Amino acid sequence: MDLGLKDKVILVTGGTKGIGGAISKALVRENGIPIFVGRGEASGKSMLKDFQANGKTAHFIQADLNEKGRCKNIVDEVLQIFGKIDALVNNAGVNDSVGLEAGNPMRFANSVYNNLNHYYEMAHYCLPALKESKGTILNISSKVALVGQGGTSGYAASKGAQLALTREWAAELLPYNIRVNAILPGDVMTPLYRSWLDTFDNPEEKLSNITRNIPLESRMTLDTEIASLVVFILSEKSGHTTAQWFSPDGGYINLDRSLT
Repeated sequence: MDLGLKDKVILVTGGTKGIGGAISKALVRENGIPIFVGRGEASGKSMLKDFQANGKTAHFIQADLNEKGRCKNIVDEVLQIFGKIDALVNNAGVNDSVGLEAGNPMRFANSVYNNLNHYYEMAHYCLPALKESKGTILNISSKVALVGQGGTSGYAASKGAQLALTREWAAELLPYNIRVNAILPGDVMTPLYRSWLDTFDNPEEKLSNITRNIPLESRMTLDTEIASLVVFILSEKSGHTTAQWFSPDGGYINLDRSLT
């Protein structure tokens, strides 16, 4: 199926590793032009080299999105090089375990800022270009926005806010035919998830306890499955879809886990 993403310039934050890296690779397979932003220089340059070796157009920007003025600089750079932005995928973030007990008001405020503010900034600075392209915004949230996890108040608050902003922006941007949607990944094996598992005395036992509660096939979701949903939502095949929250999580949120 041709998704109509050929030569579409799509900005992906946190786009060098994990879910974001899978999204960048999926966009290349659809002949889109991913602009992937990440802190790690080595991983970003390696991915760019692989894409270019296969004759694909892409661009890597090393950046800390929470550095003052950096989001605007990123958008300016993309427009200077490519002249347009067709879509924004807000993906970067980290579950930093700032909880109600294991935290304090300052750490909570910083956690919310670090995981949420750049979603707004990137959308704000991309907006003029998205108006021209009648583009789309896709916010990557988390199942933690809807189900309690414990010990991660800052991350949960920011992820819930991302869902609220998804529908707020979808309403505000209707006059410009800009679609805004969100994806809530469940348990996906990424480097960050692996690092979290490794904090337990028996990581494999912890992993087994998690997957047995995922209704469909009792397994974690693949990052490629998230990426495939992303490219479809961004595509013209999903042209009348806006203000939606998608949960590719094996039924974790919406099904009774006693079914497992």
